Amino acid sequence: MRPNYKKIYQDMLKMEYPDKLKDPKIKELLGKLDTSEDVLKFNDRLFKPSREGQRNNQKLKTYDKKTMLKLLEYQKKHGHSTSYMSKKYKISRTTLSKWKLIFEEELDHAMKKADK
Repeated sequence: MRPNYKKIYQDMLKMEYPDKLKDPKIKELLGKLDTSEDVLKFNDRLFKPSREGQRNNQKLKTYDKKTMLKLLEYQKKHGHSTSYMSKKYKISRTTLSKWKLIFEEELDHAMKKADK
């Protein structure tokens, strides 16, 4: 079962940062927390993490299937190398290669659908 991130962030903002809840952009982004990528971007925008915190948190990141496929589709569509994607999204090359093996068929199917 996936956590209700919208509710979690609303409660947290009510308690700690009620002024941020009045911001229309924050309200809009709260409604769009569909993927792990959305949650990570929202969190970064809201709290402006330090460099040291980002390095430490990178080891603990998890991605849902939808986000993994989205990243792999982006890579394939634009012809980016695994090294480039690794640097850009701070994901190990090994992890990206593993995802390619796991989702190879689904990725091919999704790319064929997009081409039509």
